[in-house]
Amino acid sequence: MGGWRSKLIFLLVVYFAGFATAIYCLAPVPESQYLQNGEKGFAYSAIKSDEFAKSFNTGMHKCLDFAKDAAWRAGKLIKQKLDERNLQSDG
Repeated sequence: MGGWRSKLIFLLVVYFAGFATAIYCLAPVPESQYLQNGEKGFAYSAIKSDEFAKSFNTGMHKCLDFAKDAAWRAGKLIKQKLDERNLQSDG
């Protein structure tokens, strides 16, 4: 298993994850947080980016585990259906 479709899905997930990360890193810090914490610019954004990266990484692992499980179940179901067809055509 694991043909071109799974590779395409994986590449799309990685592409959009990178895109989302870039948008998050480039987004300006809200003025209220900037003034409230007294922290400035890039340092504050980098800390928030690290927190986001950890959270995003956890979410991605959950998503990939779910996708692997779904692919395994689908493969099992397809094999079962093919076996049933083969038994019907032989009988």
